Amino acid sequence: MSDFNPQSIAPSAASALIGDPAQFGRVAEDGTVYVRTPDGEKAVGSYPGKSAEEALAYFVRKFELVAGEIALLAARIKSGAIVPSDAHIAVKKLRDQVRELNGVGDLAALASSVEQLEPLIEGHREAYEAKKAAEVAAKNARREQILVEKEKIVVEAESLAMSENWKVTGDRLKQLLDEWKLAPRLDKKADGDLWKRFSSSRNKFDKRRRTHFASLEATQSKVSDAKKELVAQAEKLATSTDWVATARQFKTLMDAWKAAGRGKPSDDTKLWAKFKKSQDAFFAAKIADLEKRDVTMAANLAKREELIHLIEALLPIKDLKEAKNALRDHLRSWEKIGMTHRDKRSALDARVRVVEEAIKATEAEVWRKTDPAAKARANEVVRQLSDAIENYEKAAAKATAAGNAKKAAEALESAAARRVWLGEAEKGLAEFN
Repeated sequence: MSDFNPQSIAPSAASALIGDPAQFGRVAEDGTVYVRTPDGEKAVGSYPGKSAEEALAYFVRKFELVAGEIALLAARIKSGAIVPSDAHIAVKKLRDQVRELNGVGDLAALASSVEQLEPLIEGHREAYEAKKAAEVAAKNARREQILVEKEKIVVEAESLAMSENWKVTGDRLKQLLDEWKLAPRLDKKADGDLWKRFSSSRNKFDKRRRTHFASLEATQSKVSDAKKELVAQAEKLATSTDWVATARQFKTLMDAWKAAGRGKPSDDTKLWAKFKKSQDAFFAAKIADLEKRDVTMAANLAKREELIHLIEALLPIKDLKEAKNALRDHLRSWEKIGMTHRDKRSALDARVRVVEEAIKATEAEVWRKTDPAAKARANEVVRQLSDAIENYEKAAAKATAAGNAKKAAEALESAAARRVWLGEAEKGLAEFN
């Protein structure tokens, strides 16, 4: 039976679950389930392949699920969690649901519990209004909180407008801007006034920073010296054939170039042309080498494609030992083939794994059918079930002799169930033969 607890639901629905709902139903010999109502018995359905107890429990659960829905709606009405108009719609749906319910339980009490809900809606309308008012208050409180948070961002930006700590202050103003973007919006006027103050502070700092760096022309000679050194390093790397390591070094040089800043425009143009010439020479040679390797890898791909057909021809497996030996030889040849494009090699390797898995699965199946321990376990299961059937049949005969028909029927039912299990166990045992 269900573990539904009628004490956990609202009184309006709990009244429908007083006692055992199963007492309101029965299962006929043909498997049809009936529910008792004030107007007489009513067929609610059947549950093929299940015992009478399981069939009855199934229809009891359907009854209890509807009772639970009624209880949940009652709780929502009482808490003010549902709009009264929506509650009326929900009551109508439940009324129709109860009317058409094919379940086992006190259907009359369940219908009555639905009719108790509409008076409950009007009785708890104040709870809904109170909850709605609380939501408005919470919304106003949230607006005040957002206003405080944005005011805090603006005040900090105003305090940084005259800072000369360029890097740290610039980063902090960016963070404040991100915080502003993430903060929820206020009304248009409040947001606009705060944004003007924030934007003004940022603009004031940015203007002072640009003025400061404009005065640093004296440092441009140092920038040019640093870039000349980078050009010299690039020229040494231009003829390298260590493709991966040198490519990383060029990336490092490029990052250093960007980090060096701007020198005099005329110097920057000349130095960049030299740097790029060395960089282009290296990568052109790298591409040419890759194209040459592509030819070789294409030839290797053709060898692998020819060999994969021989490997796949091992399926379906006729002789496990011959298939294993052949696969071993093919795989030796496979590993001796040189490089192949990674994406194409991956697809071919996947096809090889299919054959490997098939051979492994065949090995496992052979072992499963010849495993003496497994066969012994299967024999033991058959023996235990046979003994159990014999014992239940003896118990049934003894109960019959004693005039206990119920106990005899239960023993015979247990024996019949174990005969089904025995049939399956004997099929499993036959596989070992």
